[in-house]
Amino acid sequence: MNYYLLFKSLHLISVISWMAGLLYLPRIFVYHAENKDDSKTSEVFKIMERKLYFYIMMPAMILSWLFGLILIHSIGFQQLAQTWMIIKIASVLLLTIYHFYLGKTLNQFKIDQNNRSHKFYRIINEIPTILLILIVFIVIFKPL
Repeated sequence: MNYYLLFKSLHLISVISWMAGLLYLPRIFVYHAENKDDSKTSEVFKIMERKLYFYIMMPAMILSWLFGLILIHSIGFQQLAQTWMIIKIASVLLLTIYHFYLGKTLNQFKIDQNNRSHKFYRIINEIPTILLILIVFIVIFKPL
């Protein structure tokens, strides 16, 4: 069995799951911010947000990192010196920071302390898309 391809497949599945959450949670925040005065609707959004973050996004992020590190180990740590790999890892670090920012925001909604508008969440929802596009092109073309 080719373990490299197995771990690469598991890495891609994890990344796709993580990205789905990174794109969907801010969208829920948009609707939550728009309906913050309706307590019944707000409670439903709180449940959705919590389950998405802790049951899907967090495991997917951890597995993405785990399988990514296994892949780096498989190809050799000297690959970390390549410019494309540095850009990829920096982008993944930014996604990770964004992930934990969403967790902080989730806690603000949880205690009804969100001060941001739905427009803010519409804008930050573009961050993972931009990073995803950068990462895909960097990994596929390895231009540097």
